[in-house]
Amino acid sequence: MQQTVTGQVIAAFGRHMLVRLAGGAELRARPFGRALTVVCGDQVRCHLDARHEELHVLEVLARRHALYRSNLRGAAEPVVANLTRLLVVLAPLPLPDFFVIDRYLCAASSAGIAATLVLNKAELGLGEQAAAELTVYDSLGYATLHCSAETGTGLDALRGVLTPGSVAALVGQSGVGKSSLVRRLAPDAQIEIGELVREEEGRHTTTAARLYDLEGGAALIDSPGVRDFAPAVEALDERSLGFAEVEQLAPGCRFADCRHMREPACAVRAAVEDGRMHARRYESYRRLRRLHEELSAARGPKKAR
Repeated sequence: MQQTVTGQVIAAFGRHMLVRLAGGAELRARPFGRALTVVCGDQVRCHLDARHEELHVLEVLARRHALYRSNLRGAAEPVVANLTRLLVVLAPLPLPDFFVIDRYLCAASSAGIAATLVLNKAELGLGEQAAAELTVYDSLGYATLHCSAETGTGLDALRGVLTPGSVAALVGQSGVGKSSLVRRLAPDAQIEIGELVREEEGRHTTTAARLYDLEGGAALIDSPGVRDFAPAVEALDERSLGFAEVEQLAPGCRFADCRHMREPACAVRAAVEDGRMHARRYESYRRLRRLHEELSAARGPKKAR
């Protein structure tokens, strides 16, 4: 006999997941049908197979403030859902890729998600150029928390942004220490979840996103590390692509549809020339604009409804 229940996805790895029900039980689950995409943080409606103690996800309930990326075909894919904050983690080593960091910040801005930079491994010291980059983010309103999962320095400040009822996701390059931060913030958490489920072809799952409950009522999602990140085309503001300074400057452009690339009388390019916009940030904008156009072309024209 089956019954319909609701719960939250607390771990997702491919088409396998763990769902926590209202009573606290955590059960393995799979989506019902190939068309359904489910990610960590989703609220879902499921059929409960009591005999086998597993769930079949029937529906993903309305998402609030989800982070989306583009696949190679230009289609949007959810990464994590129902967030209140994105914690973009960087470290002295591996060297920060500020272009990837910018893309996370743009995706968060366009989705209405608050974003904070977290410098982990602060005890290693940050190079002069990277430190200068962080001052640029500070001028744009993005705070940087300096901390160390190794020594515990700065973790109280990090806990301070994880307010009761909030859901934050850790994102960033591989090797920056996201899981080490989780171990510090949720010491009783089960970090390794690859043994819970085998993929259909029999191999152990190696990448997963996992939600952890923290003391004080906040929740933290640890997502797999990346080498690159492409925000979903339709999730970005068309005019600014989520760059705060471009959004502020764009109304001064001569043309309302200015792309801020080669158009005449562009207020954004003028700001780069006179130093009001950081040159590296503008180069980041240009790269994302080109990627945005490539992915839009790959996606093809929108179908009329």
